[in-house]
Amino acid sequence: MNVLKIAATSAASLAAGAVANTFREEGIAELQAIGPKAVNQAVKCIAIARGYVASSGVDLYFVPSFVEVDVSDETRTGIRFTVRSRTPVPILRPRRKEAPPSPPEPRQTGEWNDI
Repeated sequence: MNVLKIAATSAASLAAGAVANTFREEGIAELQAIGPKAVNQAVKCIAIARGYVASSGVDLYFVPSFVEVDVSDETRTGIRFTVRSRTPVPILRPRRKEAPPSPPEPRQTGEWNDI
C-alpha cells in the first residue's frame, strides 16, 4: 500500500481526491504527516474525502498512530492516519460470472413421465 505524505503546504481538496481514489481502489488509505500544520491539512483532507465517497454510501473514519520517520538523517515523529470505512465497501472490480442455473428435473405424474 502506498502511504500518502501530506505536507503543511498540501492542498486539502487535491489530497482528498487522492485519498478517495486510493480508498476506492484498495479499500483502505494511509496518510502520513509531520508537524502541526501538516496534521491539520491531513484532517481537513480526510473530512473532504468523506464527502467525496458519501454519495456511494461509504462512511469514512480514521485511526491515528505515531510513526518514526527518517528525514535528512534525523528521526522525526509523525502521525499516520489509517482511513477505513464504517460501512461495507462496494466492490469495484468486475465479479465472476455465475454459472447459469441448471434445468429442472423432469416431473413424474402418476406412472408416466410428461413428455
